[in-house]
Amino acid sequence: MKILLTGSNGLLGQKLVALLHPMPEVELVATARGGNRLAELYPTLRFVPLDVTDAAQVQQVLAAERPTHLLHTAAMTQVDECEQHQDACWAQNVTAVAHLAAACAQLGIHLTHLSTDFIFNGEEALLTEDAIPDPLSHYGASKLAAERIVQATSGLRWSIARTVLVYGTLTAGSRSNIVLWVRDSLRKGQAIKVVDDQWRTPTLAEDLAMGCWLLARQSAQGIFHLSGRELLTPYQMAQQVASFFQLDPSLLERVDSSTFTQPAQRPARTGFNIAKAERELGYQPRSFAEGIALLAQQTEPSPT
Repeated sequence: MKILLTGSNGLLGQKLVALLHPMPEVELVATARGGNRLAELYPTLRFVPLDVTDAAQVQQVLAAERPTHLLHTAAMTQVDECEQHQDACWAQNVTAVAHLAAACAQLGIHLTHLSTDFIFNGEEALLTEDAIPDPLSHYGASKLAAERIVQATSGLRWSIARTVLVYGTLTAGSRSNIVLWVRDSLRKGQAIKVVDDQWRTPTLAEDLAMGCWLLARQSAQGIFHLSGRELLTPYQMAQQVASFFQLDPSLLERVDSSTFTQPAQRPARTGFNIAKAERELGYQPRSFAEGIALLAQQTEPSPT
């Protein structure tokens, strides 16, 4: 099978390259809007520049490459940035998906589209795939609009992978996440405020990449929830991080979300029921403790 990946420079994109590039049964084509950040790590990786907001470029690249499957991970995902720059958010998260869905339908390419728990209003946790969306933010509204385009595109074979609070380490580039932020702050002796009234099922980026591969490999149809299993607050996550790295938990100040002023509203409770993905795909995510251990292994200097 031949897989074309959008957003290969992002966190999930990098994990998908690490997973798929070594597979003999997969011919991988990585694409991103900028240059290839992974060129040094994967000198044999085929890379094609692609701006998914450009309809002509999407059509040209997909027609030239003719992949059997497309994994669409490129998106504008900073929630407050989406609230403040709504036109840019819509172009990247909605218009781009319309271009990709139309080209995939025309060329017979199976599309796996990444979506989010932020399409929900936060009134319920551990949501199943048939829960009713009701987004609170422009980001959530854009991702829901994209889902509806995918579902409504005539002749398209598709799967939608929704996920929650993805964390992991970038191989090329830098981006913080809750594990590294808590570890690094506590190591410096900094007290930090961490919310204890928002609930999520945090998702290790490696697990999400595996879930996307399982969807593509089976040419799965429909919506699938891919996240971790454990429903935790950021404060509970921070406590686990402090415990793992043997850092001072008294530096963690438990606060509620009203402490912070943010442009975009966040849902109070989400988190996913992943039984469908476990049953139909064989999806098996790591525990949050196992995720912390993996990040430690990837970011800590090896003992000599």
